[in-house]
Amino acid sequence: MFFAGGRGLGSGYSGASSEGPPGPNVQVLLHEPMSGPVVSSSESDIEFEKIDLDHPLASRSYRLKPPRHIGVRLGRALADRVESFIGRQSIHPDVAVYDAGTFPWAERVERNWRGIREELDVLMTRRESMPSFHEILAEAGTITTDNQWKTFFLLAPGMDCRKNQAQCPQTVRALKEIPNIQTAFFSILSPHKHIPAHRGAFNGVLRYHLGLMVPEAKEKCRIRIGTQICHWEEGKSLIFDDTYNHEVWNETDQYRVVLFVDFVRPMRPPHDRWVNGLLRLAARTPWLREAGGRQQAWEKKFYQAGKGS
Repeated sequence: MFFAGGRGLGSGYSGASSEGPPGPNVQVLLHEPMSGPVVSSSESDIEFEKIDLDHPLASRSYRLKPPRHIGVRLGRALADRVESFIGRQSIHPDVAVYDAGTFPWAERVERNWRGIREELDVLMTRRESMPSFHEILAEAGTITTDNQWKTFFLLAPGMDCRKNQAQCPQTVRALKEIPNIQTAFFSILSPHKHIPAHRGAFNGVLRYHLGLMVPEAKEKCRIRIGTQICHWEEGKSLIFDDTYNHEVWNETDQYRVVLFVDFVRPMRPPHDRWVNGLLRLAARTPWLREAGGRQQAWEKKFYQAGKGS
């Protein structure tokens, strides 16, 4: 589901937090040389590096800014309890980054990556006409305000993406492999784009990235999830919990594109029912309807311009 700044985008997005810039301790952690070994998953080939598992960033409850008001403190304490409960009732281990082999469907999606990439290559010829993320989801303006993070939506709560889906039949077929998918779009980062530290709002969904266009200098294009640094690989899956503080850098001269998906966290019954119920309620929120309206307005302009070209 789309979640931003504590609000939810009902059918699937990444969390954008408005909790301010990282504190000095985070900056030191990120800029010091990495001390742990690089680990490569046999299933996904995604490389990641552990920094310091004792650092506060290793906890989902870590916040960039301590709450100042008692109401906010109580609200966060309640949210932490709910998230902890969801983690305990999950079918799979409650971790920041998952081995892709935990989810058998990931391999099936990977088999289709070249066809998905072919569709992406066609779309990239019109990248400049695509909307920036915050132009669709206003709450994402807490972490990005330029035109260097473009999106092409294929599925989201409150959005009619059928025209976009018609451009990407192979991608749509691959997405049908993902159970309880909530959101899907091409996430396009421009060269030298940085997405500052933030976290998602609800751990009832998990995040999936399929690497499609990855710069050659992959060590300069990375995502930090909690205390782990991960690097994308073309045709490989990265699956993580976006309620852990995370941050993205593309310090190269090339574009980085992933197929960005949110899917419902597999839960033990009966807890799966109330998590799905919360997601259905979130899909009806005004900000999701507003995002759907922005997407529809952009889509109309995009395809009218295509007819005239």
